[in-house]
Amino acid sequence: MGFLKTLLIIILVYYLLRLIGRWLAPKVFNYAAKKTERHFREAFEQANMGGNTRDQNVQDLHNSQKSNNTRTSSKEVGEYIDFEEIE
Repeated sequence: MGFLKTLLIIILVYYLLRLIGRWLAPKVFNYAAKKTERHFREAFEQANMGGNTRDQNVQDLHNSQKSNNTRTSSKEVGEYIDFEEIE
């Protein structure tokens, strides 16, 4: 009789945990998804705030390189090397 009572309690606990899991799992996943979304949004905003000054510095550097790079192109490009196939 004790064995059947123990087996019945184990089965009831198993089904109770499955029922609670089906009810609780979507809420846990939604909480985790919202927390992850908030984390990524904060990281994106932080990167965006610091990125504006960096983009301006890169653009200024690019413009200064254009103004400094006003060389005239020469006709001499380089040495031509002719390769031969070896059998």
